[in-house]
This record gives sequence, structure tokens and C-alpha cells, in this order.
Amino acid sequence: MTQNKGLKKTLTPFMLWGLGVGYVISGMYFGWNLGLEKGGTGGMAIATLVIMVMYVTFTFSYAELACAIPKAGGVFDYANRAMGKNIGFIAGIAQVIEFILAPPAIAFAIGAYFNAFFPQVPILTSAIAIYFVFTGLNVYGVKAAASFEVIVTVFAVGELLLFAGLSLPKFQAVHLTNNALPNGWGGAFAAIPFAIWFFLGIEGIANVAEETKNPQRDISKGFGWAILTLAILCVLIFISATGIAGWEAIVYKNGISGETSDSPLPLALAKITGSSHLMYHLLITVGLFGLVASFHGLILAAGRSTYEMGRVHNLPAALGKISSRFHTPANALLGNMVIGILALLSGKTSEIIIVSVFGALTLYIISMVSIIILRRQEPDLPRPFRVAFYPAFPVIALVIASISIVAMFFFNLQLGLIYFSLLAISFLLYKIFKPAHT
Repeated sequence: MTQNKGLKKTLTPFMLWGLGVGYVISGMYFGWNLGLEKGGTGGMAIATLVIMVMYVTFTFSYAELACAIPKAGGVFDYANRAMGKNIGFIAGIAQVIEFILAPPAIAFAIGAYFNAFFPQVPILTSAIAIYFVFTGLNVYGVKAAASFEVIVTVFAVGELLLFAGLSLPKFQAVHLTNNALPNGWGGAFAAIPFAIWFFLGIEGIANVAEETKNPQRDISKGFGWAILTLAILCVLIFISATGIAGWEAIVYKNGISGETSDSPLPLALAKITGSSHLMYHLLITVGLFGLVASFHGLILAAGRSTYEMGRVHNLPAALGKISSRFHTPANALLGNMVIGILALLSGKTSEIIIVSVFGALTLYIISMVSIIILRRQEPDLPRPFRVAFYPAFPVIALVIASISIVAMFFFNLQLGLIYFSLLAISFLLYKIFKPAHT
């Protein structure tokens, strides 16, 4: 593996939309429903609306940074320029943690899907196998990887629209108000990580800026179209799924209490069609596309994030090499795969998701501070896209992200300590081993 020629510029605005929606869309299929157990429809709805505001304001603010500084490192490069190498390193590590730890949870869900159809294949075996398959696809080339991502994303969006079309005629408003706040208003704070899971990963669009044909013009289009698509889908799925039989029906496997489920949409649809109907089986089959889209897309974004950290020697330099044959960050992709598989073997998927969300919120906070500082320090920096309603948008995103990370730490103290320990240990190693000349 040698450094040569750099990353290929092949991505178009439509491909960026496919990547942006694809990174996130698995969150519509599983995981978000567990927030209903924490907050009920009322608490989860409040959390989701507030988090949606955060993501809309964050996305357009982040697009300004991505267009002005189109680098594969994303927030690492923005923070490095705005606040120096130390904060840049922390931002980069937070981003790496987010992007590397989200895929194992999705891989486990994909393995569970395969296990439902082929019980003789263990979940873990399938999960590890798909890591090899999609890492290989990303090593082969970004255009092939992005084209595949767009195809599976279109299928996944179509399946969600079909679900909404089947379920909305059976919608009853009373199901949204029954037991709407089982844990009081405080349940909204406990539901925050699951509301974030609806949108987690959209910032990965910025990490393929160096592979975009015209990043200064196209990145903002990709971000805008993606967040609009995701916001519409989020509202549709939340209302249609919970409006069929109440929130308990899509949280618990027996529809009342006890063991929780990672399959809210099949549970909801079974109330309408039964579990033997063609549409029910179609939802389960095509639902796999949503999981694959997010898993594959986050592997792509993680590779670019780790590559940039290796390129500047914040991580081992070998991770910052470009494949001479494929012009992709092959070493970074393979290194991420090893860590992802180790995380899978731990079996702690829900905990891994929480730690990933901590990384995302750290990224959001640092990037919003960066845009404010860069506006002051570098007013003449070329900004092909400028966020509307500045400084309101970045300030709103910063405030919501800050409150969210405090709330998450309160409700997930042990995992929060693990996450911040990872940051602290990484920073200590960085200060000890970082070459003085870099």
C-alpha cells in the first residue's frame, strides 16, 4: 500500500444523497422504538422533535464547514483549523469512535435477519461475514461502493413509504395518547439516545468531500436533500408505527411488557396483515436493505475518518496510506474491520450504540464551536455555502447537543465514564508518541 495520487473524485450530488440517507436509514427500521419504553409516545415525541431541530440546524451548519474545508477528516480538519491540534485530535477520535462502533450493532441486526431465514447459520457468523464482504467492496473502489449504496438506499426508502401506506389507513390518534408519559416528563431525556439513532451518521457526507466531483457546490446539496428526506421519513414512521396499536405493541415482543424487540415495523404490520401475509414477508426481506445501507455507508465514512487521522500521524501512519491499486484507504478500512469484529464478539451491542452516540454528540459540539470561531478568525475564508440564519443555527445545534450529552451521561454514567476514559487515554498516548515534526 503506497500513498499516491490521492482519493478519486467520482461522487455526484445524487450519490451524496444516497450516502447521507443510507448512513442513517437503519435507524428507521430498528432501535428507535426502545426510546418509547423510556419515554412513551409523549416523551419520545418530545425528544425526537428536539433532536430533529438539532440535526436540521447542525446539518446546514456542518455543510458550510464541509464546503469551505473539503477534507476527508471532517470535524478533525475543521477543529484543527479553528482551535488547534489538541482539540482537533479529540474531535477526530470522537468521530472515529462514532463511525467504528455504530456498524457492529447494525451487523448484529443483519445477522439476526439472516438467522430468521436460515436458523442453521449463527447470528455472529453472518455478522462477521458481512464485515468482510462490505469492507472488500469499499477497498475495491468508492464509485462502486457509492453506487451500491444508492441502490440499497432507494429500496429502503421505498419500503418505508410502503409501510406508511399500509399502516396509516389503520392509524388511530388514541394510540398516541394512551400511556403517553409512563415515566413522566423526565422520560424525554432518557429517550434522547434513541431519538439520535433516527439521524446518527448523516455527518458522514463530509468525509467523502475529497472524492466529490465538485465539493464546494455539491456537498451542501447532498446534506440538504438527505436531511429533508430523513425528517419526512422519521415523522411518517413514528406516527404510522405507534398509531396502529400503541407504543407497547412495537416495543415488547408480546405487545404488553417484558422482552423488548428490535423489529418495530414487522410487529406493527403484523397487527394489520398477520404474520403470514405477503406484505409482512416483503417488509422483513426488503427491511434488510435499510440495515445494509447504513452498515455499508458507515464503513465507508469510517474508512475516510481513520485514513485522515493516520495521514497526519494522529493514528499509526500505515492507516493513512492509499492503496496504489484501488486509490482507496484500504489499510484504514481493514483496521476498522478488525476493531468492529472485536466489538461484535463482546456481544454488548446496545452499550456500543450508546458509546457511539457519545462520540457523535462530541463531534456536533466541537464542530459548532469551530464554525463560530472560523467565522470570526477567518472572515475571508471562501465559503461556497453559507448557513442561513447565522449564528442562530449553529448556536441552536450547540445548545441542544450540549444538553443531550449531559442528559446521556446522567442516564448512562458507566458508559459515559468509559467513553471519556477512551478520549483521555487516546489524548495521553497522542501527547506521548506524537512525532514532534508533524
